[in-house]
Amino acid sequence: MRDLYDILRVKKGASQDDVKKAYRTLAKKLHPDHNKDDEKIAERFKEVSAAYSILGDAEQRGRYDRGEIDENGNDKAPGFGGAGGFRSGGYGGGHNRHQDFDMEEAEGIFSEFFRFTGGRGGGARGRAGGQRQNPYQSSNRKKGLDISYEITVGFEEAITGGKRRLSLNTGKSVDIKVPAGIKDGQVIRLSGQGGPGLGAAPKGDALVEIRIAPHPYYKREGNDIHLELPISIDEAILGGDIQVPTPRGKLTVRIPRNSSSGRRLRLKEKGVKTTKDTGHMYVTLKIMAPEKRDLELERAIQNWAGGTGPDMRKKAGLN
Repeated sequence: MRDLYDILRVKKGASQDDVKKAYRTLAKKLHPDHNKDDEKIAERFKEVSAAYSILGDAEQRGRYDRGEIDENGNDKAPGFGGAGGFRSGGYGGGHNRHQDFDMEEAEGIFSEFFRFTGGRGGGARGRAGGQRQNPYQSSNRKKGLDISYEITVGFEEAITGGKRRLSLNTGKSVDIKVPAGIKDGQVIRLSGQGGPGLGAAPKGDALVEIRIAPHPYYKREGNDIHLELPISIDEAILGGDIQVPTPRGKLTVRIPRNSSSGRRLRLKEKGVKTTKDTGHMYVTLKIMAPEKRDLELERAIQNWAGGTGPDMRKKAGLN
């Protein structure tokens, strides 16, 4: 693997924010959802995500910069060649043989031992077969990084719930259950689907942020749904039953006679349903004049003996 900084296209002295920004830019560009069936891009995406799993964590980045871990996050075994001994002052000429031998170096030695011998008794048996786990791998190991994703769902899908398939940075695809009533910005956690842990540490999680696409006529406020419903002049005057769309299908709603624009009808418990609460749907009437001139309607209005506009505005205190 190349140098991790080269992979993310940042300088070694870049800030953590710059590293994060570089990763997000590359991840968005290389994401499998935008590059279907392109194996080279998929491999590049994995490489970028793996690099960020180390450089995106300040502690692990420091260890990588100091040469304590390699590009895969594995501890480097202490060197025995060159001028001799363990790091500076080790066996072979140092004034104090033990001053630089610390637990971190001991961990590296024992890691190599257990990796190549498989614990006492050797072999590649599983735990049920008697293999002993490296005690240095099971202690003080850091869980892998959480990796963030973002998906957009439709308004109706957010209300009723559904399933979405997500391509992970590993190239694996998983089905996500979108709960009914989920809110914009809510995060779904997929346990163990994040970056690799160091040694025997568990993997991180995938954090999937849900974005809800805006709808042309529905609006959500809390668990209530609002709809502005156009009606004709005759429907406003005469009233009657009309079909009203909702995220779960059409409902028959009765419009009262002599309804004015702005009148609001409540459809009880037809809003967002969650495990804790059920909202309502509010339908606001909006009277629309015909798009084309209607001479018969004009004559009827001229002969109408009802109230006039000035009288109505005076009654409302606007005149």
